[in-house]
Amino acid sequence: MLYIRHMIRTQIYLPKELYQNLNLTAKKESKTRAQVIREALIEGLRKKRGNAAEALLELASLGKKFKLKGPKDLSQNIDKYLYENE
Repeated sequence: MLYIRHMIRTQIYLPKELYQNLNLTAKKESKTRAQVIREALIEGLRKKRGNAAEALLELASLGKKFKLKGPKDLSQNIDKYLYENE
């Protein structure tokens, strides 16, 4: 269970239909609206992070498929390659 002292209060505007859905879900699951919102945010953010990781893996597999190669010293000189042309 999350403790109040470790939380930051925030306010959001919700469309009426979403607010009604939130209330129904909270009643159905015997939870507070805040609990339902926190759980939905945690799950939604977890999915987004997962999608980013999947995208990177897919990009890496494309590099392998087309036998693309980068500089051999990339890991040692990453800043040089990223910011050299600025």
